Amino acid sequence: MAQETSPTTGGATIIIADDHPLFRGALRQAIGPLLADASVIEAGSLDELAETLQRGAEADLILLDLSMPGVQGFSGLIFLRAQHPDVPVVIVSATEDPTVIRRAIEFGASGFIPKTLPIERIGEAIRSVLDGGVWVPAEIDLNAPDDKEAADLVRRVATLTPQQVRVLMMLSEGLLNKQIAYELSVSEATVKAHVSAILQKLGVESRTQAVIAASKIGATQKAAVTVE
Repeated sequence: MAQETSPTTGGATIIIADDHPLFRGALRQAIGPLLADASVIEAGSLDELAETLQRGAEADLILLDLSMPGVQGFSGLIFLRAQHPDVPVVIVSATEDPTVIRRAIEFGASGFIPKTLPIERIGEAIRSVLDGGVWVPAEIDLNAPDDKEAADLVRRVATLTPQQVRVLMMLSEGLLNKQIAYELSVSEATVKAHVSAILQKLGVESRTQAVIAASKIGATQKAAVTVE
């Protein structure tokens, strides 16, 4: 279950979503000197993070790992931006690929922090985002030319509803309609309607093509392609 520090009145609430306890501890260390009164909540999976937010946690910032249970590539970021558009999300990742960093910003991240960054600079990055800025490593050019096909997919995925994002994530995991219906506590007819909407919004003709599209924009983790 998610763990929370003792909150201090008036302090920022920051959620650290990462499946490595040691790294969560390192982020706490970075946050401490700059935001001594901050309330820090930990989550080890996307499900824990979603449950924390559903319980009414009013987060001022979410620090999200790209590789943890329940996340495929940018799926967690896409879901959070659709479900909680007012909460800034900063990706914290082991990758330093400029394309991945630019893609994260295109999907609505307020920053991208490589895990190799010194603790002091991680703290500076967090402060910058809390102050309303967007933070990426100085050497990253966010205006560099991008692949047009991938950019178009990014725009299409951004039109999905939170529930459609969840369905697409489950399709990428190879789940059948009846399994998705069970997981989401909805009818198979509802799932089929979501799948149809997903295909239309992504501009593809089959669920297999939708999964392939999801794997292309994921960039950091190739989704499994399953035909039903």
